[in-house]
Amino acid sequence: MKILKSLLLTLAMICISSVWSQEKRFKIHTVAFYNLENLFDTINDPLKYDEASPIMEMKANRSEVYQKKIKNMARVIANIGTDMAKNSPAVIGVCEIENRDVLEDLINDPLLLGKDYGIIHYDGPDRRSIDVALLYQKALFKPIDSSSHELLIYDDVTRKRVYTRDQLLVSGELDGDLIHILVNHWPSRSGGEARSRSKRVGAAKLNKRLIDSLQSIDPYAKIFTIGDLNDDPTNESVKKVLKAKKDKKKVPFKGIYNPYEKMFTEKGWGTTAYRDALSLFDQIMMTKPLLNEDYSSFRFWKAGIYNPSYMFNKRGRYEGYPFRSFADGGFTGGFSDHFPVYVYLIKEVKE
Repeated sequence: MKILKSLLLTLAMICISSVWSQEKRFKIHTVAFYNLENLFDTINDPLKYDEASPIMEMKANRSEVYQKKIKNMARVIANIGTDMAKNSPAVIGVCEIENRDVLEDLINDPLLLGKDYGIIHYDGPDRRSIDVALLYQKALFKPIDSSSHELLIYDDVTRKRVYTRDQLLVSGELDGDLIHILVNHWPSRSGGEARSRSKRVGAAKLNKRLIDSLQSIDPYAKIFTIGDLNDDPTNESVKKVLKAKKDKKKVPFKGIYNPYEKMFTEKGWGTTAYRDALSLFDQIMMTKPLLNEDYSSFRFWKAGIYNPSYMFNKRGRYEGYPFRSFADGGFTGGFSDHFPVYVYLIKEVKE
């Protein structure tokens, strides 16, 4: 009871408008995203280019490394959101996974088994054989529909198709509220940011078309677009194509809000790092209906980056960077080269 009272008081002071004179009770759920950094199994699939994955390049101890990797990923997912929601994420998008089998192993880890996570996954065309997926607690989220959408992009020089990750669209009821979630892993910056920019702009255009199609059916649709975008909140794909706003008050009807832009531009926070540069590639954006202050249904409360001390390097050249799983041809014992991101949703509970 003491924990519940403390939670309610915190919400009342931080979240609820000061004009509300009495304490109110709220449900809290977490929506999250995590790049699992090359979660591949140890079996060589002759139909995939999985032999280039870090674990397959190892000469020994693959099974031991795989089991440790699974446990590390399960530990992180089990902990996201527990400080306020007192529960692991109701739904969490993931990327850099090889297949459904690794997800089955993940959700059956002892740390997650009791959460009874379901899986939504499609095999995609990515040349490295990595996919996106959505995990959801069956008691909290009821899928209604799902679909996978291919991104058609081409090499600037050869004009050959570049095979990359599909975008996953899932619609369902979160504790009774209809929401839509787009899970993304946009094309990398291979070849440099400028040279590869058009590919991520293409990914953003596909994302925008999917959002527009949902809004054409229901202008008040609650839509999340989540993922590793390989772009910061200030890049063209996010600012010019999605037209995401950093200020909630300036989000137009059918517009998109990005709570991670202020974290990046004003606080200097990031989710991954490369060559001494910190980037905030992992983001969760949402449409305007999630920002309304009518808490009779789930609304956005706050966003965050999950980066407890055990998940980052404590010393050396990469101090403060994510404690990644693989480096220099071996397993480090770490977690991922990305920090997860999450948002809290709240809904008033009537007596």
